[in-house]
Amino acid sequence: MIELGLKFTAAYLLGSVLGALVMGRLRGGVDIRRFGSRNPGGTNALRTQGFAFAFWVMFIDVGKGILPVALLPALDIPGVGIDPQVSRDLIRYSVAAAAILGHVYPLWHGFRGGKGGATAIGVLFVVAPPIALPAVVLWLAVIAVTHYVGLATVSVAVAAPVYFGLTALPEEFGLFIFAAWVAVIITYTHRENLQRILAGTEHRANLLRMRR
Repeated sequence: MIELGLKFTAAYLLGSVLGALVMGRLRGGVDIRRFGSRNPGGTNALRTQGFAFAFWVMFIDVGKGILPVALLPALDIPGVGIDPQVSRDLIRYSVAAAAILGHVYPLWHGFRGGKGGATAIGVLFVVAPPIALPAVVLWLAVIAVTHYVGLATVSVAVAAPVYFGLTALPEEFGLFIFAAWVAVIITYTHRENLQRILAGTEHRANLLRMRR
């Protein structure tokens, strides 16, 4: 269990590195939590800082979902080794969850983070690569139809466990449970967006008209 704890912690700490705040530091101290929706995520970065800034924000936030899940489960930590009593699937889904939690509740930034969508997509590219690209296509399609980025993110998050429930059970029970957990946390972090959609006050996104 020491191996699991160390790898969970490492993934959480990596997840706590927010792309928006890293790029803000490189741009001379810009803190996008003071602009637009005040959320340190890719959408607010694009809306307030432009395409190039948002691209690197997304690159970092997606990457920190990919790297721990791809590398940590098989990593032989010196002095700790590989625990044969701990399932690699358990470690994979644990570090995936830790990376997302780090993004949402980052240690380095006062536990005020993003909403987890980009990091969850990065995780999906590793745990279920065949559906990662369709998930991105679905996300874009919902935005094109509704112009609500938050609704698109929640739609993809909810669609994933439904898909796995229909196609992967009972063999991939762990994947189904992990996807269901992601759906819950993504829905929770977007709860205010959903409330504003119901109230008719949510900002409608037009990605083509956002700042370049």
